[in-house]
Amino acid sequence: MKITHVEAIPFAIPYAKPLKFASGEVHVAEHVLVRVTTNDGVVGVAEAPPRPFTYGETQAGIMAVIDGIFAPQVTGLDLMEREQIHARLSRTVGNPTAKSALDMALWDAMGQSLGYSVTELLGGFTDRMRVSHMLGFDSPAAMVDEAERMRDTYGISTFKVKVGRKPYHLDTAVVRALRERFGDDIELYVDGNRGWSASESARAMREMADLGLTLAEELCPADDVLGRRWLVEQIDVPFVADESVVTPAEVTREILGGSATAISIKTARTGFTTSRRVHHLAEGLGIEVVMGNQIDGQLGSLASVAFGSAFELTSRRAGELSNFLDMTDDLLAEPLVIRGGELAVRSAPGLGAVIDPDKLARYRQN
Repeated sequence: MKITHVEAIPFAIPYAKPLKFASGEVHVAEHVLVRVTTNDGVVGVAEAPPRPFTYGETQAGIMAVIDGIFAPQVTGLDLMEREQIHARLSRTVGNPTAKSALDMALWDAMGQSLGYSVTELLGGFTDRMRVSHMLGFDSPAAMVDEAERMRDTYGISTFKVKVGRKPYHLDTAVVRALRERFGDDIELYVDGNRGWSASESARAMREMADLGLTLAEELCPADDVLGRRWLVEQIDVPFVADESVVTPAEVTREILGGSATAISIKTARTGFTTSRRVHHLAEGLGIEVVMGNQIDGQLGSLASVAFGSAFELTSRRAGELSNFLDMTDDLLAEPLVIRGGELAVRSAPGLGAVIDPDKLARYRQN
């Protein structure tokens, strides 16, 4: 199970409906397909979705660091040398999405080589997760219509509402419209992507106090240290750290410092190896976890559900697994299917992902 080749392939697929939120908006999935080949002929795959406005990575940067730094460091190692691989990738500062895609492709190859799914290798708690759908900025009527379509078509009943606009009444009106339309039939929580100040966040949460929100995520910047701690004390639902907890050390800082009471795990930025470290830390700290979404395509969503299903803690809540529905196409030969508000892991070894060569040829950029 020696690594013989690592490849980074850029591709671009338009979104049918761009996702808009406080820190930016995405119109085209300009992602990177990472492939790892072993001496046994096994090919592991994963998807790297760059988010320059969040982590500073670009498609070109991901390709450059994988081709120029990471590939030479891991080629020749055995897939089972996971800690050695992790240590070598950790020598390079930043680049979380590039590291994570390479890590997940290695786990995919390892699962195929050993005959187990990634979920089984990680823990095998369940084989599916409930799905939460993210609703991006739009008018109240448009966001209600999208939620209705997701519920009626896919059975989704949990929605993460993007907030953080100014004035904040734009967003509180949306959440109120959703609650008025669906009553208690749906779960609602909000994500500010650091768009409001601490005081704006507190006022907005008071305005929505009667709407039964279950979580509040990154309403204000984490570097507003005192304001953030003050805000967490004001609200009566778990405050989720997301962009502020890219590493286990940051999880420790935010939770013990009183700046958050729950965390989001995104395999797109922590892969499987570091996500497992973060999970165990969260379990030890006794905090809640949400499986987040980095506006992943189907391959990224498949990785998220594979990890989330592996553990009891990460499978308690609905995972953010549906934003690939907003893309015009994808690379998988067998598309993901959400049924009854759930997404199942694939029982095949590894991730169970097969890339359609014709689609890859159509959308690749070099």
